Amino acid sequence: MHFKIFWAFFKVGMLGYGGGPASIPLVHKEVVGTYKWMTDEEFQDALAIGNVLPGPIATKLGGYIGYLQKGWLGLVNAVFATILPTIILMIILLKLFTEFKDLGWVQGMSHGVMPVVGVMLFILTYEFLAKAKAKTTWQFLILFTLVSFVLLAVLEIHPAIIILLIVAFSLLRKEGRI
Repeated sequence: MHFKIFWAFFKVGMLGYGGGPASIPLVHKEVVGTYKWMTDEEFQDALAIGNVLPGPIATKLGGYIGYLQKGWLGLVNAVFATILPTIILMIILLKLFTEFKDLGWVQGMSHGVMPVVGVMLFILTYEFLAKAKAKTTWQFLILFTLVSFVLLAVLEIHPAIIILLIVAFSLLRKEGRI
């Protein structure tokens, strides 16, 4: 089991180019799809809580999931596996990039990664919305999405504040206060 935890999060660390936005779908695939350590709903809860906390999301998810699977050793294993590829790759890639940054194919490669990350995020968002639709209405989802967009893009409210408000609303609503 320790090797599976290490391997799952090592792959996330290796392939999660671009940080959190690229890592989240990879963690989801490994944890929910490949190893079935969590359900979609459990992953969504962990992701929501992880987004409220400071620091990189991949290490927070790795630590939490590793802890759930194998306690403190699982936590250390998953976090180490997540950051090890970054340490190695940063040293190698920064050295290579500084030597070859003026080549056209290197510039093209760095620009080509962004659309791939965008597609991965769109797919994950679509899957989350499809799951959310099963528990609510389209009207609520559309309203919620529009309000979130206005708060984030127009009013430029920090995402952590919005997430905290959603968590507070959900807890109060669950207890019947709202």
